Amino acid sequence: MGAARHLALLPGLTAEAIEWPVPFADGLPRLLALRGRPVVMLASGDPFWFGAGTSVTRHLAPGEWCALPAPSTFSRAAARLGWPLEDTLCLGLHAAPLTRLRPHLDPGMRLLVLLRDGAAVPGLATCLVAQGAGATQMTVMEALGGPRERVRVTRADGFALTDIAHPVAVALEPAGTAAVPHRASGQADSLFDHDGQITKRPLRALTLSALAPRPGERLWDIGAGSGSVAIEWLLAHPACQAVAIEADAGRADRLRANADRLGMDRLGLVRGRAPEALAGLPAPDAVFIGGGLCAALLSALWPVLPPGCRLVANAVTLESAAVLTQAQATHGGSLLRIELAEAAPLGSKRGWKSSYPVVQWSVLR
Repeated sequence: MGAARHLALLPGLTAEAIEWPVPFADGLPRLLALRGRPVVMLASGDPFWFGAGTSVTRHLAPGEWCALPAPSTFSRAAARLGWPLEDTLCLGLHAAPLTRLRPHLDPGMRLLVLLRDGAAVPGLATCLVAQGAGATQMTVMEALGGPRERVRVTRADGFALTDIAHPVAVALEPAGTAAVPHRASGQADSLFDHDGQITKRPLRALTLSALAPRPGERLWDIGAGSGSVAIEWLLAHPACQAVAIEADAGRADRLRANADRLGMDRLGLVRGRAPEALAGLPAPDAVFIGGGLCAALLSALWPVLPPGCRLVANAVTLESAAVLTQAQATHGGSLLRIELAEAAPLGSKRGWKSSYPVVQWSVLR
């Protein structure tokens, strides 16, 4: 069982041949229906390196399958280019949006990208130009390791290659003026589209520090506004997960667009108001309350948080600060009063313009 191009490589095959359908997921029921019979599944390269391996084996028991890996496309590409794989970012974008490249377009980076087919390569060039990375060098590598192998080099903003064959990998050496998120907490506010409802950069850095994201952990961002906190949580590590809960339709649309544009399309979005909107969500490892803070929300939220969950809430008004003061007296944790001021024109000179003080409660459930 395999793709048509794989089966075509075996013209003398006498066994029953089943062509794997498109989309890929449609082939899994057909494969599993053959359970108990000897079956060979054909796949390119290393099936457990951005391949089909885990898509299949998660449905099978140990001992039901055996994998025979070959050199991956990444290995072949690195061997053609002389790039050390340990220092090269490898991405599989067969079915993922090309905007996932956005956080990785720093000049000096090296990327190897697998794409769905040859027709997707011009779209990759267009995406790079749109993000300000038009000067990126693209090395387009077709059918590596076979008789049809071809390697061509171009710039994204001068892309004019045609007749690009599948399978294809593209090596990228980013260059240009792309606004790439940095690696520290507290991204520039200008990175996010917002209506003023945003946790500003210095406070966001303190908030992310208190939330302390770790690989594989899940965040609930309640009253997410522009989604800046949840997006920065996801930027902390590719394995981080987050769900943004937002009741305002315009803000929900805006945070969805922010996440997609910044390559964080894995951000989950729940349109609704907490605590009702939290029903059925996978348990969090951390929770941030950025909007809608009130005593009723905390009372409903506290019993459903799992032990060890980190909760961080920010308050600006006297009323919401009083809620956090009472919560800290009841549940412990720490209260932090944050007062920030920025230099601003004052007549012909400058002075300090203070923001409203913020009370931050952080606690371990």
